[in-house]
Amino acid sequence: MCTVTPGNDRPSLRIGELSRRVGVSDHVLRAWESRYGLLRPSRSDGGYRLYSEADADRIRRMQEFLADGLSAAQAAHAVLAEAGEEPVALGPAANIGVDELSASLREALDAFDEPGAQAVLDRLFSDLSLPTVLRDVLIPYLAELGDRWQAGTASVAQEHFASFVIRGRLGGLARGWGSGRGPRAVLACPPFELHDLALMVFGIVLNRQGWRIDYLGTSTPLDALVRTAESTRPALVVIAASTPDVVEPIRNELAALAERFPLALAGPGVTPDLAAAIGARHLAGDPVTEAEQLASL
Repeated sequence: MCTVTPGNDRPSLRIGELSRRVGVSDHVLRAWESRYGLLRPSRSDGGYRLYSEADADRIRRMQEFLADGLSAAQAAHAVLAEAGEEPVALGPAANIGVDELSASLREALDAFDEPGAQAVLDRLFSDLSLPTVLRDVLIPYLAELGDRWQAGTASVAQEHFASFVIRGRLGGLARGWGSGRGPRAVLACPPFELHDLALMVFGIVLNRQGWRIDYLGTSTPLDALVRTAESTRPALVVIAASTPDVVEPIRNELAALAERFPLALAGPGVTPDLAAAIGARHLAGDPVTEAEQLASL
């Protein structure tokens, strides 16, 4: 557990550096600063906000409270109380729940309202922990969107637009996920598999648990995947498929891959029997829970 140090160290960190150090995006840091008074920056001669190591400690302590299940408002109040500082009074808007925000996100994306969707995402990531947003909001939304697309109640344009917006936000969360000293995982989709957002979520959460991620993305040729694994020697290779059609034709190649490297298969296109026949670990749960459980082993 980290402790909040006295705020007498000299502020010297720009918000980008603070974001890099604590692993929280700058827009979330700004939201925690304005909404809860969590950060107390000073101004440089040029007018830039400068943050201190005490601010970084507050963010780390905030993350610990969030991991314990507190809401962002409760976590911020607890951090400030530990530091003997007065919390910022919260207005009625702070009580908006996950269901309301999820509904607002769906409405904005269905209406092609990119600024509105980004505002809702900002609110989600500032008020809730990262695993909560990914597991309880984005993954259910993507599954529901796919169901609506198959049923004809969501258009191709709506599906593409929503995927683009969410991919952009996930891409920001994935920045720098290949650095570090922890175990290495290679993540890929097999040839002709174009749905990889759940795999991105898995990689983001696994990275937050200390793993390094080599991400190859959609429709990866197996020979390219093998060459990558030979080069990086990962602790795990993860392949995700949304339908059996993209896995069955390459089951022999996957079995050969599993003989050389630890292999896990994920996604709706993989059954326990298929994974067992290939000799791979089957990741049957949601990507957030599977990443957390894998990292705990």
